[in-house]
Amino acid sequence: MQASNSLSTQNSEDEEELEAKCSISYKERRREAHTQAEQKRRDAIKKGYDMLQELVPTCQQSDVSGYKLSKATVLQKSIDYIQYLQQQKKKQEDERNALRKEVIALKIMQTNYEQIVKAQQAQPGQTELRVSDETKFSVFQVIMDQLFVTFSSISVNNFSELSAGVFTWLEECCKPQTLKETVIRVLQRHHCNQSMGNHPQT
Repeated sequence: MQASNSLSTQNSEDEEELEAKCSISYKERRREAHTQAEQKRRDAIKKGYDMLQELVPTCQQSDVSGYKLSKATVLQKSIDYIQYLQQQKKKQEDERNALRKEVIALKIMQTNYEQIVKAQQAQPGQTELRVSDETKFSVFQVIMDQLFVTFSSISVNNFSELSAGVFTWLEECCKPQTLKETVIRVLQRHHCNQSMGNHPQT
């Protein structure tokens, strides 16, 4: 019986020792797995920061002290660059929309001119009544010259003075009634000069 009890005690101690070893081994495996997972996370974060520095132009240099940019600096510069790209995108979209409107306006003008040409072609007997392009441009030049004379008095020292001057000029010199009177005077002079065989004068 003593031998049996001794053997039983020995077996129990062996089992406890085996369980202790298994417990230690399990903890070590968990600790090792946690360490590996943490290392992978750190590697992924480092790789992400490295990619940001490669992609963002403002991150592709060291700071003024010559050291590598900190992670906080990389993040801030990346945010600033993304905001800059968003602003550029909005600016390009606005320019594209403006160009689309210009294209629509030009198409409308083209349609109107095509209709005018068709109407003139449908009345070939009235060719002699049409005003030549040379005459149109001549009259237009005289009108623009007179407007330029009034515009030349505007100060262009800075943008503020230029803006104020332009608005004042538009209100005083480009009112419909004023433009109408200017055009009438130019046409009258042109008619008189043509009657005398001269070119239009200002």
